[in-house]
Amino acid sequence: MTLPRAWTAAHGRWRLLTLYQKFEHAIVTILTLLIAVVIVSAVWNLILKIFYSLVVSAVFDPTDHVVFQTVFGMIFTVIIALEFKRSLLVATDRRTGIVQVRTVILLAMLAIVRKLIIIDLHSTEALQIFALGAAIFSLGAVYWLVRDQDRRDRAGRDAD
Repeated sequence: MTLPRAWTAAHGRWRLLTLYQKFEHAIVTILTLLIAVVIVSAVWNLILKIFYSLVVSAVFDPTDHVVFQTVFGMIFTVIIALEFKRSLLVATDRRTGIVQVRTVILLAMLAIVRKLIIIDLHSTEALQIFALGAAIFSLGAVYWLVRDQDRRDRAGRDAD
């Protein structure tokens, strides 16, 4: 699809939106741009930290678990931000509301997994690790229930 056709199609969809939907769309667009700036700066910061650690200080040892956890934690933070940005972009294409429960649950699960990856098991209390495990289990159960409900809703619409 060429750019003029895509622009015309987007303009046609924009005219069909209600005032509140236009407001939501504008806010999501602004948030998407802000998140993109944050992602670019986070990636740039990650590149600089790894580059300076490898080249300048020569102390960077990726086999050291603390270094690995730190770098992987930073990478995972960027991945979470990318997923958040993508979920906002998907929300603008849908006709339903902006807040998608599955997306919020998925982002929460990613944040907890990131925490589990970077946590220092030697200095963390067992109760905190248990709480994180219970949280991820609960979020997984809710995600499964919401997904199952969405599947039933789709099957009901297809039957109509």
